[in-house]
Amino acid sequence: MGNNTNILNVTLDNLSFKELLEDLKSGVVFTPNVDHLMKLQKDREFYEVYSKADYLVCDSRIIQATSKWVSDNPIKEQIAGSDFFPSFCQYHKDNTDQIKVFLLGGTVESCKQAEENINSKAGNQVVIGGYSPPFGFEHNRDECDRIIQMVNDSGATVLAVGVGAPKQEKWIIKHKDRMPAVDIFFAIGATIDFQAGNVKRSPKWITKVGMEWAYRMAQEPKRMFKRYIIDDMPYFVLIFKQKIGKYQNPWA
Repeated sequence: MGNNTNILNVTLDNLSFKELLEDLKSGVVFTPNVDHLMKLQKDREFYEVYSKADYLVCDSRIIQATSKWVSDNPIKEQIAGSDFFPSFCQYHKDNTDQIKVFLLGGTVESCKQAEENINSKAGNQVVIGGYSPPFGFEHNRDECDRIIQMVNDSGATVLAVGVGAPKQEKWIIKHKDRMPAVDIFFAIGATIDFQAGNVKRSPKWITKVGMEWAYRMAQEPKRMFKRYIIDDMPYFVLIFKQKIGKYQNPWA
């Protein structure tokens, strides 16, 4: 899967966008961003779940930039999940005998709209179904059983879960073995809403300079202020500690 790059207590797969598209045939795909890395300093279960992923690819321009400072093998390319997942669907538009995607997340309306938009762009039925789970579904055994049965009955070979971190990653690892026909599991965050057109992505030039976080905070100031300013800013302190050899993995 290419060379690895260590950032704080995570070992990322240093792949290009193209390499991941061509290489990905099976496995669990997580896309670490700064918020994930900060959660991984405090949530041991999340850390242990992360260690069970098959692919950990850099979702963040900030992580990519800071990797150049702390690593001899800096991240070669940002692979944002919200870009990669629709590209994956487009890449396999003529391979729907093997690639059948089920979406789990979003609202009822956004899940259906995302399915329609992805399939319309592909000109084929890449996404074969979807479901918007109720709040707190991950703690409801009957609801989880229902979702798993729904995925299994659909014939899906790819499950894309967009219910937010760390919920989506924990749910995938806990339940993936009960869906034997699913070859690929994606944790995709807000991608369903992006694909539905309900939430706007930042312009590409903003993403390119690493300021997509500011764009999202301007859209949702109350929710994103705590995430980006309070929770995530200590990332730079930890990166400095890694640079001078003082960072310690809290779970090692």
